[in-house]
Amino acid sequence: MSKYNRNFDLTLSDIELIEAALSVVKRDLSLGREDAIALLPHDDKNDPIRDIDDLLGRLHNQKIFFRPNKDPYIGG
Repeated sequence: MSKYNRNFDLTLSDIELIEAALSVVKRDLSLGREDAIALLPHDDKNDPIRDIDDLLGRLHNQKIFFRPNKDPYIGG
């Protein structure tokens, strides 16, 4: 029986490319382009747009954003 690979060797540019591709597929699905659904695994239970949003959110939450320690931080 086959197993899933749990160790990934992705670079930051790989993750950015994945995020961009997911955004394009999400946009196409939102516009009602039915050929975009053929790119996704077939699953009748879940909404593909919701799944893509969830995955994009999890990718975003794993990022560590830089905040300077020495100078006062001015947000905006």
